[in-house]
Amino acid sequence: MQSVELRRRVQAGLNKGEARNALARAVFFYRLGEIRDRSFEQQRYRASGLNLVTAAIVLWNTVYLERATNALRGHGRTVDDTLLQYLSPLGWEHINLTGDYLWRSKAKIGGGKFRPLRAIEKP
Repeated sequence: MQSVELRRRVQAGLNKGEARNALARAVFFYRLGEIRDRSFEQQRYRASGLNLVTAAIVLWNTVYLERATNALRGHGRTVDDTLLQYLSPLGWEHINLTGDYLWRSKAKIGGGKFRPLRAIEKP
């Protein structure tokens, strides 16, 4: 492993894997990260559910990162495309993974619509 570039790529891949595992642990917090079901089928269902929720969070974050980037550009802000590769859709700090969830029936969002982004502060 004499190549510095190869080590960087390997480390970046490891970091992505660790970030994905950290997200899965956060999602699976209730069971302390353990699958305690006795049957293989139930274990498989629980693991599949965990993968589904994790993938949904990554998709949600990816869509909103793109929308935020486009909104910044739309307001005349410069966004360095070379820095976008360092953004990760694996963050979950903005998602309430534990607690009460209130679903207001009046706040339904139609198909193809999105929740509004935060207001962009003026420089």
